Amino acid sequence: MSIIKEFKEFAMKGNAFDLAVGVVIGGAFQKIVNSLVNDIIMPLTAIFTGNIDYSEWKIVIGEGIAEIGIGSFVNALINFFVIAFSIFLALKYINKINKKLEKLNKEAMQTIKRKSKKSKKEEVNEKPKEPSTKICPYCLSEIPYKAVKCSHCTSSVEEIIEETVEGIEDGK
Repeated sequence: MSIIKEFKEFAMKGNAFDLAVGVVIGGAFQKIVNSLVNDIIMPLTAIFTGNIDYSEWKIVIGEGIAEIGIGSFVNALINFFVIAFSIFLALKYINKINKKLEKLNKEAMQTIKRKSKKSKKEEVNEKPKEPSTKICPYCLSEIPYKAVKCSHCTSSVEEIIEETVEGIEDGK
C-alpha cells in the first residue's frame, strides 16, 4: 500500500484518539513547522513561481473595504499538511510497534492456554491406581487384587468382597 494511500485513510478515518494525539503534537511542533514552512518550503516554492511571496497575497473587496489574506491561508494550509503528515508517520510507527506487541501477547496467551490444557488433560488422564493386592476374608492372606479365588485357601473372594462393599454401602 502506498504511503499516500495510507495517509489518506488515516486522514479520513476520524479516530478520536488519533485526532487528540494530532492536536497535542501539532501544538508542540507548531513553531518548528512554521519555521520549516516560512524559512524553507516557501523560499523553495519561490524558485518555481518566480520569487512570488505568498504571504503578501491578498484579495481586496470593494474599494479597500475588506482584504482577504490568501497568502496567510496558503501558509497555514502547508503548515497543516506538514503537521498532519508528521503525525501520520509517528502514529504509523507506533501502531506497527503495537501490532507486534499484540502479536507477542497473543502468542504468549496461546502458549499459556496450551500448557494449561495439557496439565488439565494430564490431571484427567490420571486415574486412581488400583491397589495391587487385597486380603482374603477367610485366611487373611494377601492375594492379587484381581484374583477371584484365594491362592492359599481356594475360597471365592470376589463374591464376598462385593457383598461386603454392598453391606458397607447399605450401612450393615
